[in-house]
Amino acid sequence: MSWEAGELGSPRVLLVDDQADLRHGLRLLVEPVAAEVREAGSGEEALELLRRWTPHVMLTDIAMGAVSGMDLLGHVRQHHPEIKVVMITGFGTIELAVEAMQRGAENFLCKPFDNQDVRAEVERLGREALVTERMRQGNARRSRGSRPIVAESRQMAQVLELVAQVAPTEMPVLIQGETGTGKELIARAVHEQSRASTLPFLPVNSSALPDTLLEAELFGHVKGAFTGADRSREGIFSQARGGTVFLDEVALMSLAFQGKLLRVLQEHTVTPLGSAAPKPVAFRLVAATNRSLRERVAAGEFREDLYYRLRVVTIKVPPLRERPDDVIPLALHFLARYAEKLGLSAEKRPSLTTSALRALEAHRWPGNVRELESGIQRALILCRGENISAHHLRLDEVSHPWSREIPESLSYETGKARVLETYQRRVVERALRAASGNVSRAAESCSLTRAAFQRLMRQLGLERQDFRPAGP
Repeated sequence: MSWEAGELGSPRVLLVDDQADLRHGLRLLVEPVAAEVREAGSGEEALELLRRWTPHVMLTDIAMGAVSGMDLLGHVRQHHPEIKVVMITGFGTIELAVEAMQRGAENFLCKPFDNQDVRAEVERLGREALVTERMRQGNARRSRGSRPIVAESRQMAQVLELVAQVAPTEMPVLIQGETGTGKELIARAVHEQSRASTLPFLPVNSSALPDTLLEAELFGHVKGAFTGADRSREGIFSQARGGTVFLDEVALMSLAFQGKLLRVLQEHTVTPLGSAAPKPVAFRLVAATNRSLRERVAAGEFREDLYYRLRVVTIKVPPLRERPDDVIPLALHFLARYAEKLGLSAEKRPSLTTSALRALEAHRWPGNVRELESGIQRALILCRGENISAHHLRLDEVSHPWSREIPESLSYETGKARVLETYQRRVVERALRAASGNVSRAAESCSLTRAAFQRLMRQLGLERQDFRPAGP
């Protein structure tokens, strides 16, 4: 995916070299993958520029005037640790490279360098810097007590706008969406933006209980109403006391219970099990379903009068595959949340590598946000403290994209290309994992030349270091 089309945006890049022709050549190389490129003809000029502008990636020569590239690296590490620095020199030695890496450089390139390598390095480091920046912004929003819904796509912006419109009213709300899209989170948002936000929010899964237990849960019961009822108990409709009751999976309620629920909504009273005396109740109902109630009405499986009672306002939550702009922000949100639960500080928290980001963008998410959440949890455990790479996510082991439904809107060629890319990714990752990142051995195991295998790696955004075993 290009930077312009990606969810993270594009990186800012600073080029530092005392040779104008080299700076011009580097600019031509990195402009296609950068949002903004600025130049400095000396270390002093770069220091002045850094006082008023912060890039994501800096490429700097080592041998310059009074302020060398090493001096500039030291300044950046002290005052701008978030900047990714790549050192460039025409006098490369192993000792110099080791010193630069020890001082905090991300990489070391010797002139003459491969143009494609330079661009790929800027793209890789830019994405990592943008991920870190997004996580830092997310932490700041959480510290200000912001809402837990992570949504940056246009589709979810429309959903949240509708939530804001309907929340202050007392109208019933029906939330529709596939399993795992976050329907309960939307229901909570309706409650928290309502006038009853300080009152209870009580969720109930309608499909989890048989009729008798569901009726007892919602309506309450008196002592002795059934075996084991050793005391009277208020139902959830009574407990709400003006708050919100969230009924999930309403499509699976029996027709008999649907009639009882309709009576409660019409009369605003409940009759506890074992009692003949109705009790007044006050609550706002928010219902949810992952099925079409209209189709169930047509099939005679859902009462039409209850359907119209529930769907005064309908909020449709789109599946994750239809809002790709939310994938990376959600992944970063879950990464921060579960890293914190594992006791990892912000400094020790793993980052998502370029290969992981591209795998997240390429996946179709049949399990929606819930699948993404579990994938990040799994990756945090498997990465063992390293940065998270594509193979830590194990997305190919959870579901095979070629066995999932291809949207009808895709052409034959596009669908074929998607399946082919998924297959290639799985084979290349498996070969690299088995070879511990050794490209030559991995290529041989696939009966490919090293050059062809490296081409595939570049196309798929895979890096051999992601598959090397962790050091001691």
